[in-house]
Amino acid sequence: MSRLDRYSTRHLEQELNLETLADDLEDVSYDPEQFPGLVYRTTDPKAASLLFRSGKLVCTGASSIDNLEEAVRITVEKFRSLGIAVPADPEVTVQNIVTSGDFGTRLNLNAIAIGLGLEAVEYEPEQFPGLVYRLDEPDVVALLFGSGKLVITGGEHPTDAEAAIETVQTRLLELELLET
Repeated sequence: MSRLDRYSTRHLEQELNLETLADDLEDVSYDPEQFPGLVYRTTDPKAASLLFRSGKLVCTGASSIDNLEEAVRITVEKFRSLGIAVPADPEVTVQNIVTSGDFGTRLNLNAIAIGLGLEAVEYEPEQFPGLVYRLDEPDVVALLFGSGKLVITGGEHPTDAEAAIETVQTRLLELELLET
């Protein structure tokens, strides 16, 4: 039912000259007028590392925690090969796991907004086509779409996403707003 996308942050403990890095690295995008960081892409595993002048590194797009750690390792090794002093064994901190899924049936978002309670949801279809449902346990956000698709964001562990999907599905079934 779901697809996972993870990101983590790491600090390289030094300021970076992004212009020089953009000249020295292949597979990078750097356009400071569009985005304040440099984007370095790995292909195996597929991920993108966002590097900022402050030395902050954010790795995103990996499909598993193992792939995330591997992409960070590749990025750090690449920097070391350029003579950038990077701390040994960088700690990878997962900060956000994005999970997408599909209930396989259309959802009536107006009824869901009323059923879940207006204090727990944001639904303004003129502004955004999805319903935003903030769960307390786990502490994540579920985006529900009329097509039946959902996105869970904000978790730090795969179990957060799994629990959120189960919670949303159970609530919708209890409210008789989801076909089985």
